[in-house]
Amino acid sequence: MKLKPMIVAGIMSGTSADGIDVAVVQIAPARGRPNLTLLVHRGFRYPPALRRAVLTAMNAKSTTTAELAKLNWRLGIAYAEAVKATIKQHKIKIDLVGCHGQTLYHQARPASYADKSFACTWQAGEAAIIAAETGVPVVSNFRTADMANGGQGAPLVPLLDYVMFSDPRRNRVLQNIGGIANLTALPAGAYSDKIVAFDTGPGNMVIDALALKLFNKNYDRNGTTAAKGQILVPVLKEMLRDRYFALKPPRTTGREQFGREYAASFLAACRRHSRKPEDALATATALTAETIARSFESFVLPTMRSKPIDYIVSGGGARNPTLMKMLEAKLGPLGCTLSTTEQFGMPAEAKEAAAFALMAWMTWHYLPGNVPSATGAKRPVILGQFSYA
Repeated sequence: MKLKPMIVAGIMSGTSADGIDVAVVQIAPARGRPNLTLLVHRGFRYPPALRRAVLTAMNAKSTTTAELAKLNWRLGIAYAEAVKATIKQHKIKIDLVGCHGQTLYHQARPASYADKSFACTWQAGEAAIIAAETGVPVVSNFRTADMANGGQGAPLVPLLDYVMFSDPRRNRVLQNIGGIANLTALPAGAYSDKIVAFDTGPGNMVIDALALKLFNKNYDRNGTTAAKGQILVPVLKEMLRDRYFALKPPRTTGREQFGREYAASFLAACRRHSRKPEDALATATALTAETIARSFESFVLPTMRSKPIDYIVSGGGARNPTLMKMLEAKLGPLGCTLSTTEQFGMPAEAKEAAAFALMAWMTWHYLPGNVPSATGAKRPVILGQFSYA
């Protein structure tokens, strides 16, 4: 198939479950890799009732078939509304939509169920509704093909990182800090099959859970509350002993491991040492910074042939000055210069949505969209399924 330029809307709603990001990008074929230009980005908060439903369903120990069916449909409506509002406001005509969906469950490694052992994942959000409402085809359900071929279904964003940020002469690390934090390492001049990418651990997930529990806020705006607290070093040391942080890449995680149950045990540990809620939030923020820095030092720094290293942060965590200051203190001595994707023309919250727009464009042209060195898949595969208008 001849590659053609397209305008594609990407939709992302991450593990923080705070809302929807829509990125509309122009993608044009080029030698070696496509050219991608961000046209517009908009963020939409979930209505409170929808956010409650999403958080309740995530890794739920019990729910009903009716609840899950209704949530899947309601998310499809929300995604369609977000895309339509974006293209209407900016008077843009799109050719295609790529929708990640809302992860309700992600089991990256095989486990036994009904006498068989397998990995599995589920991203909710009915794509047929998006297609019907926008009038263009929709690619969704990206993670399953990678997992069916032995991968962990994540991370998938390294494709965009390689297309947009790889450089023949500079080492770069792309660090996304959403609910879960993940990085992509791009050694200078590396080809896509040499990319190292994995989930470092919790990003905003534990911070957000404690902000809600202790202060009735969805998140710690600008890291202001954490900045007032003291890091509880014994708690931090205890939490860093979690076996996940010692796993070698490829590795991926989610709310199943660092969600509500983990946040509750984290808070209980904090309360054994301090009754000040600000200290708990400071310690949760330090956990994110420490696990990112340790992951980089253990698994990425040895692959970088020289310094300096551009360490480029995206996601909601890039808006948290307290977290960014902690990261700079940890990564600076390792030869890293911290910046955000905004300095490269990509708003911090837009990158993952843009990534799924790119993956949809790849799927449309029968091109593989996973990076096996990142996900652990046996081979490159075409990702996603189509819903036609």
